[in-house]
Amino acid sequence: MKNYLNYQSSEYDCGPVSLINALRYLYEREEILPDVVKFIMLYCMDTYSETGEPCRHGTSAAAMNYIGCWLNQISNVRHFPIHCEFMSGEDVSVFPGGRIYRALEEGSVVVLRLFLGVAHYVLLTGASGDEVIFFDPYYEEPDSPEFDQEYLAEGIRFIDGQPKSANRAVSLERLNRLTREYYEMGEYSCRDALILTRTDLKDLKK
Repeated sequence: MKNYLNYQSSEYDCGPVSLINALRYLYEREEILPDVVKFIMLYCMDTYSETGEPCRHGTSAAAMNYIGCWLNQISNVRHFPIHCEFMSGEDVSVFPGGRIYRALEEGSVVVLRLFLGVAHYVLLTGASGDEVIFFDPYYEEPDSPEFDQEYLAEGIRFIDGQPKSANRAVSLERLNRLTREYYEMGEYSCRDALILTRTDLKDLKK
């Protein structure tokens, strides 16, 4: 059985939550290795705030890259059907025919860094036409008085009723912007993405 996707427990754990959500999306609960979950939580949130407080600057691109390499090693030595591909800089653009868009069409998922006031990781789970759908682990209630009006900007759409796959959609035009408003990736120097593919997916579809 596949689990619902998770929301953050703090202001800073979007990285590990999105990585574990990737596993929840790709695999049945019984298939997920417990030591993989432990490793993700151990090696994410590796940064320090400007005042020296641990974990309060989220997860670095270096940690994402390292976890991707570690999962590829797990695939080799434990025969866990996964392959990860880390991308950064100008390679991280989302458009029909591009690497990330094609990966989503083929059933992979992508942990993507974008902006939500600050740098933030989400899980892309699908692409269609001129938008992508994704799961944002930062919980918001549209009817709450604390709801940020930035969510109502053009190109952003809330998705209901898909707790195992997506709760947001964003236009490609907005996502690819070089600015740092909600659900925009910003300048190339701060972009990174980790593509996660279930390597036996084609066999499962037969």
